[in-house]
Amino acid sequence: MKKIVVGLSLLLGSLFTINAQEISDNAVGLRIGSNDGFGAEISFQRKLKEKNRLEVNLGLRNGFSDLKLSGLYQWVWSLEEDLNWYAGAGGGFYDANKASIFASGVVGIEYNLENDVNLPLLISLDYRPEIGITGDLNGLNSDLGLSLRYQF
Repeated sequence: MKKIVVGLSLLLGSLFTINAQEISDNAVGLRIGSNDGFGAEISFQRKLKEKNRLEVNLGLRNGFSDLKLSGLYQWVWSLEEDLNWYAGAGGGFYDANKASIFASGVVGIEYNLENDVNLPLLISLDYRPEIGITGDLNGLNSDLGLSLRYQF
């Protein structure tokens, strides 16, 4: 029985390393989300570990009087050579009429164009549920977003 467990562990481990993809050290771009979230945001990603990164987003609207700042810790898994999926959690600050704090999660899929068309671009589609903790954000808010980021 021990030989079977060790054999399966080695097989699964080798499958994950064969299909591993490097995530870029940094990526910066634009995330266009639904209006429930905030709309357009400037997005920055920073690699923390081999399969983990931090994403920070800044959204401004109404003549820069409304502000939304969010931070998400993400885990990244490879589906194909240039296709990843990711999930994470975090929170942020929102100030429109009254300052608010919210908790957030994220799940998404991303495609790396660097190997296919030789462009260091990352396209992603994600879903972010956000729950208001204080202030004007009440209950569950949903945000679906499309992002385009330059990798460096």
